[in-house]
Amino acid sequence: MDFFERLKEVREDHDLTQAEIAVVLKTTRQQVGKWENGVQMMGVDKYIALARHYNLSVDYLLGLTDEPRKLK
Repeated sequence: MDFFERLKEVREDHDLTQAEIAVVLKTTRQQVGKWENGVQMMGVDKYIALARHYNLSVDYLLGLTDEPRKLK
């Protein structure tokens, strides 16, 4: 699985829409779609915000591990 597919998977696992995540990340639904489809890269600050929002490690969001570890 590519790292950008993980973004969509996690969002859907939390029953959230792209529009709802756009609010969390202070961006547009269209931009979230670009990140989830691998059209553009998301900045580190956005990964940190998602990690905090989902209470998941950044390495999981980036696809470096398949073990969804919670933040401490």
